[in-house]
Amino acid sequence: VLICALWSIYYPSRILPVSCIFRHSFSLAFSTIHIAKVNTNLVTSSNMWASSVFAKGLICNLKFGTARPSQLLQIQNLCTSYRRLLACTQPDAGDVKPLEGIKILDVTRVLAGPFATMILGDLGAEVIKVERPGAGDDTRAWGPPFVGSESAYFLSVNRNKKSIAVNLKDPRGVKLILELAEVCDVFIENYLPGKLAQMGLGYEDVRKVAPRLVYCSISGYGQTGPMSHRPGYDSIASAVSGMMHITGPEDGEPVRPGVAMTDLATGLYTHGAIMAALLQRQKTGRGVHIDCNLLSSQVACLTHIAANYLNAGQEARRWGTAHQSIVPYQGFKTQDGYLVVAAGNDMQFGRVCKVMNLNNIAENPKFKTNKLRVRNRKELLQILSERFSEKRTGDWLRKFEATSVPCGPINSIQQVCSDPQVLHNGLILKMVHPTAGEIAVPGPAVRFSNFKSRKPTPPPLIGQHTVHVLRNTLSYSEDVINELLKAGTVSQNEVQ
Repeated sequence: VLICALWSIYYPSRILPVSCIFRHSFSLAFSTIHIAKVNTNLVTSSNMWASSVFAKGLICNLKFGTARPSQLLQIQNLCTSYRRLLACTQPDAGDVKPLEGIKILDVTRVLAGPFATMILGDLGAEVIKVERPGAGDDTRAWGPPFVGSESAYFLSVNRNKKSIAVNLKDPRGVKLILELAEVCDVFIENYLPGKLAQMGLGYEDVRKVAPRLVYCSISGYGQTGPMSHRPGYDSIASAVSGMMHITGPEDGEPVRPGVAMTDLATGLYTHGAIMAALLQRQKTGRGVHIDCNLLSSQVACLTHIAANYLNAGQEARRWGTAHQSIVPYQGFKTQDGYLVVAAGNDMQFGRVCKVMNLNNIAENPKFKTNKLRVRNRKELLQILSERFSEKRTGDWLRKFEATSVPCGPINSIQQVCSDPQVLHNGLILKMVHPTAGEIAVPGPAVRFSNFKSRKPTPPPLIGQHTVHVLRNTLSYSEDVINELLKAGTVSQNEVQ
């Protein structure tokens, strides 16, 4: 307290940051006392950690004159990490999410990037989404359908995020992003390669102020190479990567998949790469630049299709719902819908024939083995298709249920969203949006045993959290915030 008082006399402009440092240090001290009651082995290392944090705070203030918000936030982040370490001994430590305390600066839009950062947000990361003032993410305008004035597309991949509206054409906006990068763990962007470097926000620019930052770039075709200058679109990348070539009815035209699988696959790869980079940083203390792109993600997903060509020279073709190498393994039309049956071996094929009262087919020399069934595919499928069309989907499902033959209906989206297993898995999330009211979106695909699902926050309005982030993350004064708002460098959406 005495040191704080003296500091306020000699360095009045720095009283708040130093006070904050003392506040966090005392908090750590009390935490250390508490932890000593539980695990005495951690006391020495805990005291050393607290001392280093406190010392770093004083050095930062001496070195930089007027306190830099980013330096204060680094200290606060260290304190947060320390508390998470101590929390490991608490009875409720199992409720800590894997990425709790991790900050992500999200400068992406549309689908691949937002999908990746949504997954990271589900895992506990604080995601700060940077948007253009007024317009925001492109998908905010994609519709119908809209829920009120909000695009259902945008709502689907932007939960658990804070939105700040920043004009990146304004040098002060660029400076603001650099300051945020200093206090974040991850920077993720999906601009054309080289575009952010022109603004002063490229990897080399950011690493100068944040050498421990994980910088992830998403593009259409990669950061270098003959196609790197092209913008990335799911449909185009799906075509170039061969995905459309293998999708569609047999002997029919190429078909775009019903959902943007190339974008989504890239989002999944991006999420995994960021997780791995954070683990690597924990080991090395250094950041890294990650290159994720639509083309690479989709070509990697070709797996055995590409391997068939690379090793056997076999060009792929379209098979509709059928499998190239297994028969029967496809969808069949019933009286009221479609049913997929997958007989992966000869024993299962025999069971299919028994259920369908086609025992003579099972004994037919043309169909005794899978190799023969593939050779005589058309003849066999004609027989099976005629029999499947005689009953309703539900009737066939009940008949197959006791046979252990894999089968399932081709559900509509309405049927999916009311499916008992989908509901049991918690795959429908409901939230209250500030303008759209109650909304529902698909939830996380993965569940963990050691932390409970918390109520998600709804997708934000454009710039809903601008002032909050400037004030609480960067410690900007009200005068500076108001000046930036007045100049149009940033904007704030006032939620009623």
